[in-house]
Amino acid sequence: MAEARGRRNPRPKLAQVSRVERLTPHMTRVVLGGDGLAEFTVGGFTDHYVKLLFPPEGVTYPEPFDMRWIREELPREQWPRMRTYTVRRWDAETRELAIDVVHHGDEGIAGPWAARVRPGDEIRFNGPGGGYAPSAAADWHLLAGDESALPAIAATLENLPPEARAHAFIEVSAPDEEQKLAPSSGEATITWLHRGGAPVGEALVRAITDLDFPPGEVQAFVHGEATFVKELRRLLLVERAIPRDRVSISGYWRIGHDEDRWQATKQDWNRQVEAEQTP
Repeated sequence: MAEARGRRNPRPKLAQVSRVERLTPHMTRVVLGGDGLAEFTVGGFTDHYVKLLFPPEGVTYPEPFDMRWIREELPREQWPRMRTYTVRRWDAETRELAIDVVHHGDEGIAGPWAARVRPGDEIRFNGPGGGYAPSAAADWHLLAGDESALPAIAATLENLPPEARAHAFIEVSAPDEEQKLAPSSGEATITWLHRGGAPVGEALVRAITDLDFPPGEVQAFVHGEATFVKELRRLLLVERAIPRDRVSISGYWRIGHDEDRWQATKQDWNRQVEAEQTP
């Protein structure tokens, strides 16, 4: 569907790859820079994200790049594919943007790109977006997610308010997928959960169900595969009766769906979940 005339149409930013770092066997950090980031900035959120734009193979676009023109003039199969990634770190002095990408061989779009990309390669992206940051008013913080949420959890730990208390639960496939995380201040307990051959999120749900919640008001950040997020939503909002405005919770992805299909169905999924879990 073409965009409506007059609708805000921000031009995507063009960045160059500065360097590529292999963090774990299945996590690669791509650091972006270049003149296209001259006006890029982020606010106080720790879950800032950007949307990388990947042209289909063999498709090139006229300059200046114009997403409105692409959507109005080209068939949908020639539109860029968007993939959403958390801003792991933004260095305003060096103007470098780091994103961490999970990859599993030739599966997907962004993973294979991260595995083969080299310094000097270019990528366009939209953003940033975001909506969560740890509040100093909370008595403690609960952070939980799988690999897709790891960059946001890591950024949150690095930006905890002074003397904040946090419990972070991170599920990865195996011990060699753990990363060294450095909380900025306060008291943070980090628990790594190894999935092995179990379903994604099973260990997370069990760990948070068994957690002896500390006293006081909690602020929670729970993201990852949609099925386990649904279970934890019920646990936190229904069983634990935590106010909705103190919980950032959403499915970043869903098993059996690529991002295009998930984004097309996510709103309906969320409405169904809310209807099922509303007393």
